[in-house]
Amino acid sequence: MGAKASTIHRQTGQTWCQRLLQWASPQRAYPLAERLAPWCLTVALLLSAVGLYLGLFVAPTDHQQRDAYRIIYVHVPAAWLGMVVYVAMAFWAALGWVLNTRLSSLMARALAPTGAIFTFLALWTGALWGKPTWGTWWVWDARLTSMLILLFLYIGFMALQAAIDDPRKGDKAGALLAIVGVVNVPIIYFSVKWWNTLHQGSSLSGGATMAPIMLYSMLLVSLGFWAYGIGVALLRLRHLILEREADADWVSRLPELKA
Repeated sequence: MGAKASTIHRQTGQTWCQRLLQWASPQRAYPLAERLAPWCLTVALLLSAVGLYLGLFVAPTDHQQRDAYRIIYVHVPAAWLGMVVYVAMAFWAALGWVLNTRLSSLMARALAPTGAIFTFLALWTGALWGKPTWGTWWVWDARLTSMLILLFLYIGFMALQAAIDDPRKGDKAGALLAIVGVVNVPIIYFSVKWWNTLHQGSSLSGGATMAPIMLYSMLLVSLGFWAYGIGVALLRLRHLILEREADADWVSRLPELKA
């Protein structure tokens, strides 16, 4: 009975692995991305609109920074997404490198521009916030500098892959850079604790004193940015799949390409 049970368990495990590998194929992912992307973008629009309305028009004015503080409803979610997307990009890139799965590497490529945009948005809004708060657009603060390095890592990841003609070699080279660059993410997060910086601490570390409407607004915008990032990455993934699988039979049978 023990040997039989072990055989059944092994066969069940193999069945689940086969199912996961089927969904990991570009052919399966292409229509799934088409179905999910519009829903993600719709949710993004709704959550972001509600969150920004509450933050810009309903949340109370800060007694120190007055209305200048309201930029946090864009700045903080963008900074969060810039870091989280990089970790996700590195994860997919490493998965594609180790398991040699095409879809994983394509997902990493699809996430990179989105992460770069959110990182740039965080830096730009931070500069807008820093001018009235610190009296200058930019300081070589530990948090700001490490965030700028994150932007350079995104740009380097995309540039490195674009510079290599062989897409598979480009995937591996980009994966190596992404994995090494992950060390910068905890540096960004803990920089305000490890060094004496001008940048304020975590916006949620004082959650007990933050007005609930301010916290809810920030979380709604963050979720909206999440949904937007996923939706746009899925749309970009579909485009990358068509490029990488251009010679596959299933691509030639797609209705949208026949029209």
